[in-house]
Amino acid sequence: MKHPSRHLANLALSASLCGALPAFAAGPKLAGIDAAMQRMIAKNEIAGAVTIVVKKDKILHIESTGFADVAAKKPMTPDTIFWIASMTKPITGTAILMLQDQGKLNVADPVAKYLPEFAHLKTPSGKPANLTIAQILTHTSGLGEASGPDAQKAKTLADLVPLWLSAPMQYEPGEKWRYTQSGINAAARIVEVVSGMSFDVFLQKRLFDPLGMKRTTFYLTPESRSQLATAYVKNKETGLLAPVPPRPEFGPRDKPPQGNGGLYSTGPDYARYCQMLLNGGSFNGRRYLSSAALKFLTTPQTGDLPTGFFQTDAFGNRGANYGWGIGTCVLRTPHDGVAGMLSSGSYGHGGAWGTQAWIDPVKKVAYVLMVQRSNFPNSDASDVRRDFQEAAAKSLAK
Repeated sequence: MKHPSRHLANLALSASLCGALPAFAAGPKLAGIDAAMQRMIAKNEIAGAVTIVVKKDKILHIESTGFADVAAKKPMTPDTIFWIASMTKPITGTAILMLQDQGKLNVADPVAKYLPEFAHLKTPSGKPANLTIAQILTHTSGLGEASGPDAQKAKTLADLVPLWLSAPMQYEPGEKWRYTQSGINAAARIVEVVSGMSFDVFLQKRLFDPLGMKRTTFYLTPESRSQLATAYVKNKETGLLAPVPPRPEFGPRDKPPQGNGGLYSTGPDYARYCQMLLNGGSFNGRRYLSSAALKFLTTPQTGDLPTGFFQTDAFGNRGANYGWGIGTCVLRTPHDGVAGMLSSGSYGHGGAWGTQAWIDPVKKVAYVLMVQRSNFPNSDASDVRRDFQEAAAKSLAK
């Protein structure tokens, strides 16, 4: 990717003026977090950030640092909207578990019970696949992915079903863990079939509206698009930031409400969702999930399989440190780096462009980070996440 050198230089200059960077606070602040984010901005890792730390009934920290758009000198604010990408996945798992609480499905059910087309799906060895809802939400299904022009033409989740089924299965179900977008979207389609509502409408009525997540949506309006943070890519040769366009498959009204990564949200909105989970499935007197359902989100459902994004030598072969719940990553054993300050049993999910939420049920806090950087080598291992969480944990310990 080539960008005009003058434009890159201007971006770098704007992003490196730490003393001039705006920092807005809509509430309390924990010491050290702003300084940590300022350092990341100075190193051109990010253009700006929204950082939040909450307990179940209290905001401990909320702060905005840097710019939502560098060239326009548009400051980051708590209301800045971010594409949260795979942070959508726990919300998809939550939707399924809300229906389980109603007795309308069970995560042990075969997918074919709700999507009959799956009844004929065969594994690579030729056996009936018999995929379960739990398998498609824990990345252990082996389901093939939808890709290419036909996937780009899809307008609904139903349009994607034949594409998943026509793609070759990747492995025998339950044999391994492999991050699989189609499975999460199939779960979103099950929500539609069972509830009789499109996935976006179900979430709006059952979760976003009652929780007060006013800026969380699959579909951007002209007003919300104007509040969207600009995403940046770091040039590998110059080390400078340059803007990149939004992902075209997410946001327009004529695209499916994809449960794998379609949501846009704000830091405060996602923090309310985290507070509901910290509070055992209820918030402001309203219950969203039973304690039994919450266990599926917070407890590994993947047995002894190594899981997650740290399974290579470069990231310490940490597959055994993680398990997968229904739509969530669960930390079994903390390790150096981004998980060093978390407790065993912490759970959550990150997004492709660097966003992250970790919920620590032992320390009874949740950490929410909102940034928009498109080419972290591994966004789950980013120094930005580590430095935010380390600063927050250090301040809380005092």
